[in-house]
Formats: sequence, structure tokens, C-alpha cells
Amino acid sequence: MNTDGPLLLMTPGPTRVPERVLRAGARPMIHHRTPEFSRELAMLIDLLAPLYGTRSKPMPVHTTGRGALEATICNLLSPGDELAACCNGKFGEMWAEIAESYGVVVHRWSTSWERNADPAELDALLAEHPRTRAVTVAYGDTSTGVANDVAAVARVARSHDALVLVDAVSTLGGMPFSFDEWEVDVAVTASQKCLMSSTGLAFVALSDRAWKATETSRLPANYWRFDAIRDSISRAKPETPGSTPVHLVLQVAEALRMIHEEGLPAVLDRHAAMAERTRDAAVELGLAMQCPDLGLRSATLTAIALPPDVSPKAFRDAIKSRGVLTAAGLGAYESCGFRIGHMGDIRMSDVERTLAAVGEALRTVASESVV
Repeated sequence: MNTDGPLLLMTPGPTRVPERVLRAGARPMIHHRTPEFSRELAMLIDLLAPLYGTRSKPMPVHTTGRGALEATICNLLSPGDELAACCNGKFGEMWAEIAESYGVVVHRWSTSWERNADPAELDALLAEHPRTRAVTVAYGDTSTGVANDVAAVARVARSHDALVLVDAVSTLGGMPFSFDEWEVDVAVTASQKCLMSSTGLAFVALSDRAWKATETSRLPANYWRFDAIRDSISRAKPETPGSTPVHLVLQVAEALRMIHEEGLPAVLDRHAAMAERTRDAAVELGLAMQCPDLGLRSATLTAIALPPDVSPKAFRDAIKSRGVLTAAGLGAYESCGFRIGHMGDIRMSDVERTLAAVGEALRTVASESVV
């Protein structure tokens, strides 16, 4: 079956960029040291803060989400420092590996990809390793569709005087986040997921405790020094260090305007409804969740298991032939599942179109396997 027009992107990112956001990024170039650009940058920061749930100023970092995760290690820690990393997904493990590459001693906890982060396990680990300076956890990990209880993790970490570092790359703007209330120390997100913009710009919020930690860090952080970014955006005419990716900033600023026009509570409700509909429909089609024992699941992505006789590649190709792009399983799940992203500009009508394509593809691939 051939379809006209671009594919519907039902992936964990990059996600669909709305027409308004595309137009904002197609404006004639404006210089990054002009009052016009500073106004846009200041507006972006002001509109982003409510998504974090913070009274502080989230900072733009000229990199991807992965780069910003690395930057947090560089800015807050020193060689030989100990870190407790939640590794119940690909991206939790990735953050641990980044830290180890800088000479940080990593203690892994909640390493099963089948389960949510366990605060009791963290409590025991921190009691065993009292010199641990920081704890990392993904709010949502797109390899499994898990959601972790950041507030519970933060309470345990702070009881042991450890910093709380959160990967919110795939969740900020799609799931409720309370940076100040939960007493998080660092939270990272990026432009290409719930912020429905092009890839290449990340954002980081820091607590006062985190800023204090940057003063003693001895890891190299030249390009992405957080103090340099803070000083630049705090000027009367806000700027960023070095050459700014102007059109990415313009895109995200416009995307945030759209989010606030819809209303943040309505945006979060929309994501929750799309996730529930996707999970329910998968069960109705006779499918199962990739990780059935998860107690908390992400509102931005659903990971689904396929029957043993269904080839994930053939199945996803059948969906793609119907105009919808889904994501392959990751790690051990590549050979037995697929993933549906439902975040950012995605609407319930997009979910329904995807589910229809999934149902048709399932019947097609199943009938072919019988033949």
C-alpha cells in the first residue's frame, strides 16, 4: 500500500514539528547579539520554567540531550567521585557509561529493564557507599516505556546528602515535573521530543546545591561550562556563550508559546490520554506490553511485545507502508517488539491512525506467516 505525503512520525524523537514552529525556524537570520534575539531567548527561558516546575532559569546548552547529560557530569563531579546510577533502561545505562568515561566510580542500582526504579534498593546502596555524591535516574526511558518515581528517588538521595540528577529528555512537557517541590538538583531535556522542535538544543535546570557542586568540580568543561551559560543568560540583554543556534532557539520559543496557548495541564492530560489509549488498544489487538511488570509507565512512549512468529522488521515495514513510522525495540527487545512514541504535537487522531495501521499490519504479517 502506498501513501501520499510525509510519514506520520510516531517515534520517540525526533517528533513532528508543527507548521508554526517550522516557520519560526525559517525566518531570515537574526544576529545572536541583537536585542531582537535576546527578547526571544528571554521569552523561551520564561516559558520553559513552568514545564520544569521551577522558579529558577533553565539554561540552554548548545548540544543534544545526550551532550547535556555528559555536561552535568563534567560540571558537578570530579575524578574518583562516586555516583549511583539507575540503570533500568538503555539511557540510564548510557549515563552511567558517560560518568565512567570521566573516571567517576559508578554504583549501578535497579538494573533490571523489566522493573521500575526501587527507592529501597537505592537507600541500601547509599548506606553501603556513604561517599556517593550524586544519584542519576531517568524520569522516563524510551527503551522500555518505564516511568520512574523521581520524587521518591529524590527523597532517598537527599536523606543521604546526594545530589539528584534527572534525565527528563523524553518526558518534560509530556509528564508533570516539579523540580522545586521534588527538590531535584539537575534536570535535563532537549528540543526534539515533547518540545516539538528540531534536534540540537538541550536545556538544564540547576538547584542551589548543584551550583555549589560546580564550584568544586575538577572535570574538564570548557565548551559547556554551566557558570558561563548562567552568566550570559542573566545579563540585561540575555545571550549564550559562543555562536548561538539561532533558529533552534526561535523554534523552541514558538513551540513553548503553543504549549502555553493549549495550556500546560491540557497538554499533560492529552499525553496521558494518548498513552492510555495506546496501551488499551494493544491489549485489544491481542498484544502485550514489552515489560509487563512495570508499575509506572511513561505517558510519552509505549513499548509493545510481538508474538514469536511475527518479525518486528516486517511488521514495522507493514506499518510504514501505511504511512506511519514506529520505532524498533532496543537492546534485548529488538527481536521481539516495537515502540510507539506519542509526544509533543501528536494528537489522539494520530494515535488512532497509528493503531489502525498496527491492526492492519498485524493481520497482514500474521496471514503471511501462515502461508
